[in-house]
Amino acid sequence: MAERQQWVHVRRSLLLNAVGIGLASGAYALSFGAISAAAGLSIFETCALSLLMFTGASQFAMVGVIVAGGGPWAGAATAALLGVRNALYAMRLSSLLKVGGARRLLAAQFVLDESTAMAIARESDRERRLAFWATGISVFVFWNLGTLGGAIATHAISDPRVLGLDAAPPAAFLALLAPRLRERELLAVAVAAAGVAIVLVPFVPVGVPLLLAAALVAVWGLTR
Repeated sequence: MAERQQWVHVRRSLLLNAVGIGLASGAYALSFGAISAAAGLSIFETCALSLLMFTGASQFAMVGVIVAGGGPWAGAATAALLGVRNALYAMRLSSLLKVGGARRLLAAQFVLDESTAMAIARESDRERRLAFWATGISVFVFWNLGTLGGAIATHAISDPRVLGLDAAPPAAFLALLAPRLRERELLAVAVAAAGVAIVLVPFVPVGVPLLLAAALVAVWGLTR
């Protein structure tokens, strides 16, 4: 009886945390929906990105390249580079969740920073599975609702550029990057990568400097 009551308490706490994370992600998605719409994508295209790609950093990267004047292929390649980390998450989660069959394909859609963090922080397999699925589904629902709301609101404004949305993608990336730059070595790598990208801007198409800088960082990581 005591064990059952404890599980009820743990489950309630996990579900509340999952919904809280989903709500925060939904608020962030409002920005993505607005930025995407301001970049010229239709409401359908914007929502399709959130439904199918469903990884915030990659979505912001793709739209950021488009806003800067880059082609769709450069944007897609940049988004794919940022999405590589999700594959690494999946390798870790595979041994923890032990999901097979059709559920494995569904689980792949919910492999995110948030769902991974929630899952690996738990001690039992039962808690890990609940944390992963609850967080993944919550973020998916609220992220797509936020995207739709942001896109509709922006399309309703005659000139969305007056909101300064062109500054949102770099601001979002700085917010994502800042917590990871507490070590001097990582800060030096980030500064070097930014320097390479800035030097290459006048000589290569839009979006390519970011790809080349990311490739150099990947080489550095592999040679450590």
